[in-house]
Amino acid sequence: MISNLDYGTLQQLWWIICSLVGSLFLFLTFVQGGNTLLWQVAKNDVESALVMNSLGRKWEITFTTLVLFGGALFAAFPKFYATSFGGAYWVWMLILFTFIVQAVSFEFRKKPGNLLGARVYESFLLINGTVGVLLIGAAVGTFFTGSNFILNAYNQVSWTHPLRGLEAAFSLFNLSLGLFLVFNARVLGAMYLLNNIDFSAMDGFEARIRKAAWVNFLCSLPFLLYVLASLLLRQGFGVDEAGVVSMVANKYLLNLLAMPLVLGLLLLGLVLVILGVLATAFKGSSRGIWLAGPGTVLVGLALFFTAGFNSTPFYPSVADLQSSLTIFNASSSRYTLTAMTYVALGIPFVLAYVVYVWRQMDSQKLAAHEVANDEAY
Repeated sequence: MISNLDYGTLQQLWWIICSLVGSLFLFLTFVQGGNTLLWQVAKNDVESALVMNSLGRKWEITFTTLVLFGGALFAAFPKFYATSFGGAYWVWMLILFTFIVQAVSFEFRKKPGNLLGARVYESFLLINGTVGVLLIGAAVGTFFTGSNFILNAYNQVSWTHPLRGLEAAFSLFNLSLGLFLVFNARVLGAMYLLNNIDFSAMDGFEARIRKAAWVNFLCSLPFLLYVLASLLLRQGFGVDEAGVVSMVANKYLLNLLAMPLVLGLLLLGLVLVILGVLATAFKGSSRGIWLAGPGTVLVGLALFFTAGFNSTPFYPSVADLQSSLTIFNASSSRYTLTAMTYVALGIPFVLAYVVYVWRQMDSQKLAAHEVANDEAY
C-alpha cells in the first residue's frame, strides 16, 4: 500500500506528520510555562516543591518531542534543515541552550551542596520558559514572514543577515507570535498544575494558580489578535505551476478559504482554548488542560498547514524569492520517504505507550507530604 503512494502524496504526508509533532510540542510547552509561574504562585518551599516535582515528571517528554520534531524535519525535509540550521544557527543554538539549562536545572536545583543555589537554577527555568519559547515562536513566524537566505545552484546556503536568525525576533509579527506562545504556555502550565496537584490544606495556593491562568490568558489576547489579523491581511508567498515564487495579496486568507478543513481546525482550536480557560477561571474545573491542550494542538496544525499547503513555500526567502523552500523541493527522495513511512507505522504504538505512562504517573495527584521529606527536584 505505502509503496504505491506517489511521490507528491508522500511529501504531503510527511508535512502532516512533522506538523503534528510540532503541534504536540506546542502543547507540551506547558512545562516551560509552568516553570515561569514558580515565583508568581509559590509562596513557600512546599509550594515550590510541588510545582517543580509536578512539572519535573514531564520535562523529558517536552525535550524529546522537540528533538523528534527536529529529527523528522531533518529526515523528511533535509534542504530546510540544512538551510535553517546551517544559516540561522544563532537562533537555534540559543533555543537549544535554553532547553539544556532546563535539564540541568531540574537535576541540580536541590542537589546537596550545589554551588549556584536553587534560585539560580530557577532563573534558568524562567529563561527557558520565556526566551526559549519566544524564540521558537519567532522561528515559526518566519514560515510566514520569510528568512534572509540565498541558495545557489549547488544548494549552498548564504545567510544575508549578520544576526544569523536572531533577526526574526525583531519582526513585530514574529515577536507577537512568540509572546502569544509564551503566555499560552503559562496558561497551559497553570492548568496542568491544577490538574496534577492535591491542594488539600494548601491555603490560597489553588486560587493563585487559577488567577494566573486567567491573567495570562488576558495577556495573550492582544498578541493573538494581532497575529490573526496580520496573517489574514498580509501579503504571502505563493508558487505557481512552473515553480516561480511571487508575492500574493492576502495569500494566507486565501489558503484558509481554499482549505475549509484547516480553517475549521483553527476555529475549533481557539474555541477549545477559550472554553478551557473559562472552565478553569470561573467554573472551578481542574480539567481545563484537556480542552486547552488539544485546542493548542489544533491551532498549531492550522498554522503549519496554512504555511505549507495550497502552493505555498513553507520556508520563504526575502533575500531571493526563488530560493524559497516548498514541501516539494525541500523533501527527501521517494525511497527515503517510503522507508520512513513504514517506520512511522509504529508511531501509534509509541503514542499509546506515552499515554499509558502518563496516566500511570498522574493517576494520583501530587500531595504535599510526598515532597516534604523526599523531594526529587
